[in-house]
Amino acid sequence: MIIITIPAYNEEKTIGRVIKEIKETMDKTSYKYRIHVLDDGSRDKTKIIAEKSGAVVFSHPINYGLAETFKEEIKRCLESKADIIVHTDADGQYPALYIPKLIKEIENGYDLVLGSRFKGKIQSMSLTKKIGNIIFSKVVSQITKTKITDAQTGFRAFTKNAAEMPIISSHTYTQEQIIRAVKKKKIKIKEIPIYARKTRKSKLIKNPLEYAVKAGINLLRVYRDFEPLKFFGSISFFLFFLSFIITVYIIFRMGIYGLNILDRLIPTLLLAVLFFLTGLQILLFGFLADKQKI
Repeated sequence: MIIITIPAYNEEKTIGRVIKEIKETMDKTSYKYRIHVLDDGSRDKTKIIAEKSGAVVFSHPINYGLAETFKEEIKRCLESKADIIVHTDADGQYPALYIPKLIKEIENGYDLVLGSRFKGKIQSMSLTKKIGNIIFSKVVSQITKTKITDAQTGFRAFTKNAAEMPIISSHTYTQEQIIRAVKKKKIKIKEIPIYARKTRKSKLIKNPLEYAVKAGINLLRVYRDFEPLKFFGSISFFLFFLSFIITVYIIFRMGIYGLNILDRLIPTLLLAVLFFLTGLQILLFGFLADKQKI
């Protein structure tokens, strides 16, 4: 059984068209499939239109956000005994014609197949978002030691084995699934090039500055959760460096003015000690987190 699952929040303008396109594409194949829509607390007619279009609809009482919706999607698909899960968006960004291609790669032995906009073509994407996506993908590639060009893509197919991996993050679930796939279960990943259509303005990104701030925070979260020693170690060695600079300054001043100036340098010396001890504490925490990392 193949389940195509779609998260939706106030998507009454597009959800019917997306479901229709999926049905037209899948009906030309021999695959047995079902369409799930996870209505994330929509206040418009998303649920009604999705049901009339032939989808099985599950609803949240309020808007929980994409990460929680993704977790719920996977839970519902596993309960429905899905062998292959295809995740796509409700805004029509990803053409349904690529769904059989994603499924075909799963049949070829891959566990997680990503529709890469950066290997294919993007009709429209802001420069800020494009740069952010590229940076995210490079970070995920560095952590997994696997070349990933579009870690943020919401268009992906995966097996039951990949779906059973726990998703903990409330912010970076698209990247977390990829990272866990490589680091935890050694799951085979492949990207296929896709064409991404221009859609309505993002509901999550109000302006470039907001996106940059959120992207930066999420990048830190990725490093914190999956490379804790590197994350905390960087902070620690920065504090060690500050302590070293201050210590050198103290020695330099004492070399010029002698021990008579020591009393005046005690607050500075205490600052150096504070930086050193704090850095040591953070480094030890990094080792502990690395031992128990998710």
